[in-house]
Order: sequence, then structure tokens, then C-alpha cells
Amino acid sequence: MPEDRETPFIVIFTDLDGTLLDHASYNWRAAEPALEHCKRLNIPIILASSKTRAEMGVLRNAMGLQYPFISENGGGLSFPAVNGEKAPPGASLVENMWQLSLGTPYGQLVSALREIREELGWSIRGFSDMQPEEISHVTGLDLDASRLAAEREFDEPFFLEKGAGEKDLLYRAARRRGLNITQGGRFYHLHGDNDKGEAAKRLTSWYREAHPRVLTAAFGDSPNDFGMLKQVEYPVLIRSFRDFPGIEAVIPGVRLSREKGPKGWNTMVLNLLAEKLN
Repeated sequence: MPEDRETPFIVIFTDLDGTLLDHASYNWRAAEPALEHCKRLNIPIILASSKTRAEMGVLRNAMGLQYPFISENGGGLSFPAVNGEKAPPGASLVENMWQLSLGTPYGQLVSALREIREELGWSIRGFSDMQPEEISHVTGLDLDASRLAAEREFDEPFFLEKGAGEKDLLYRAARRRGLNITQGGRFYHLHGDNDKGEAAKRLTSWYREAHPRVLTAAFGDSPNDFGMLKQVEYPVLIRSFRDFPGIEAVIPGVRLSREKGPKGWNTMVLNLLAEKLN
């Protein structure tokens, strides 16, 4: 059979909050039919989030996923340290997983955010300014999950309080320090020259070493997912409380879900499998 007619090896990259997880409850139960179908077909579900490695480890185990994952907006890339599995070049062993560090160390980001706050004279509050109790209040996470959310390595979430001015000033202040700001579903994020798209690109190359025909798909709901959606052959934007006029020109071939959160994720994943495997 010619290679271009072979069944593809599908790899799914997915954001969490507002995509696979409900924006308010963080529940993924509405996505379980598609999740379980992917498991039966041995389709890797690659979690890609602004969440920390510690947070994602808990979620990954709860969902029964044993695949690589992307933490802190592409700052970290973790692979299972399976017996006989070749370690990715440049990876180090951290808590029984191979980790590639692609981002700027957290301490540098915290210092930079304080400088930006002083330079602009704005009231900017980052996770580094908060105790777990406050993180719980602003995120809706319980206290244990909030402690895990504070274990940051490559990304500083923050929000703007009253008195903030033109957002371009904020972005320019970050770029002068060699850093970037992206906007997620709840917070702005200060990080280095990394994003979910670059991490997804590296993982795709890793899978292509073992599979002759890889088809990549990505699911997200926010601007910090756009880089990842641009990297894949099957990009899906999950409906959210925001509209993105002209998104089809920004992400060619993007598909838009009708439903929000995990319900939309479930429908669009099942559509992908029906379209590409039947």
C-alpha cells in the first residue's frame, strides 16, 4: 500500500483550562468519551498548558495519560522515562521523567516583572506576590492545587489591577528585557523565548523518528495557544467567552467548535478521528 494511503499516527496536542478542562470547574468529564476512544486507539494526548510540571503530573495521572507533556507555555517539555526509551538530546532526569528546559529561569522572570511594574508605575500582581490562599482565590483552585501552581520554573502569570494603561507599553517593556508576554484564559504570562508551538514542533519531530506518517492536531482556546495551532495540520479553536475576528487568516485551516470547553473538545476530537481514520 502506498505510504500516503496508510493510516496516520495521530498526535493530539491540547490546552487545558477552557479547552479540555471546564473554565470554571476544571472538570473534564464531558471529554471522557473522546479521551477513552483515543486511549483505545493508542493516540497520544499531549497536554500543553501554562500550568506547572507539578500540576500537570497530577492531572495527567488522574486522566490516565502516560504521554509526554508541555508545561508553562512551552518552558518545559517532559517525557516518560520508560525502560529502553532513548532520552531526548539535552534532557535531564527529573522525578522519573526526562525534562527539556526550554524557558527562562523563573527567578529572572520575577525580577523582570518587578522592574516592569516600577518602570510603568502600574499595579501588577504576579503569582510570586501571592500566597497559596490568594492563588486559590483568584483561580478557584483548592489550596493543595494552588501550592502546586506556585511551583513555577519558566512562566510568571500575572494580572493587571486598576490604573493600568496602554497594553503596548507593557509588551514593549517585556521585549526590552528579551522577554515575551502572552495572554491566556485567566492571566497574562511573562516568559522567555519559548511557546507551546516550539515545544509541539520538537515533540512532533520526536514522534516522526518512530512513525512513517504522523498527523498532528492541536486544540486551544486562547492567544497563548495560537503558536501551537499554527504548527499542526489540524488546528481547532475551542469556543470561549472571547471572539477572535479574522482568526482564519491568522491560523490557516482552523476549525471552530460550537460548544465550549470539554464538551466542544469531545465533539471536535471525535470529528477528527471520524475524518482521518475512516
